[in-house]
Amino acid sequence: MSTDSSTEFTPSPAVATPTAPASSLPKKRVDLAGNVIATGRRKSAVARVRLRSGAGAITVNKRPLDVYFPSLKDRGLVSGALGHVGQEKTVDVDITVNGGGASGQAGACRLGIARALKDFDAEFAEPLRQGGLLTRDGRMKERKKYGLRGARRGTQFSKR
Repeated sequence: MSTDSSTEFTPSPAVATPTAPASSLPKKRVDLAGNVIATGRRKSAVARVRLRSGAGAITVNKRPLDVYFPSLKDRGLVSGALGHVGQEKTVDVDITVNGGGASGQAGACRLGIARALKDFDAEFAEPLRQGGLLTRDGRMKERKKYGLRGARRGTQFSKR
């Protein structure tokens, strides 16, 4: 073993150094019709989103957005990701959602649309991330424990 510090390591030209590992490359999910596909989840709701260039129509389970989500709060939640990047009038969105209630389904749709927009155009990723739209809300209903009436609620106390 020599202590000569003047030798430097130079890789041989035959060995190619990869620019990025395969796992860090973006995976674009596109179906045969050219739609970008993404999945969003919230509570126990799951939304499968198909996004394509269009005029801004949003359909949920083959119904218009305002028919499926009559609440203005839920409609705003679903279309929030599109408004955040200014794509309300340039893409069409078809959503199939099941499970959970109205609020959970709206949150699942929002996450699915945000993920589809990220795959649709890579420059939308940073504004969506900054807006907190690509973060999955991991809160779920807590399970019931034995000996209790609910997840944490015990039985009523009786003094006598």
